[in-house]
Amino acid sequence: MTPAVRSPEPGNFELIVGLSRVTPSAVELVDGGMVAELSGAGLLKMLDATFGGQGPVEVWGLDSGLGPRAMMVTEITMSGATTLITLEDTGMRGILN
Repeated sequence: MTPAVRSPEPGNFELIVGLSRVTPSAVELVDGGMVAELSGAGLLKMLDATFGGQGPVEVWGLDSGLGPRAMMVTEITMSGATTLITLEDTGMRGILN
């Protein structure tokens, strides 16, 4: 991945995994996506969605309110107590219920 371009302000975006809002500890935007640091229940939801196919992963609010963006997990890096999830924008809109 390329170096971070910018870090979004907390509250400026929503990371939705399945039907749950997940709050990353930290986020860095990179070309074509983002890297999120996750732990606890949010990490478990992301792993279930990635490997178990339990719901989509979407990001709301990163592109000036144009609605949800479907994301795909492309890398999971675990080191000690830190887990970084790299999400790539699929170029598709998320599904509105």
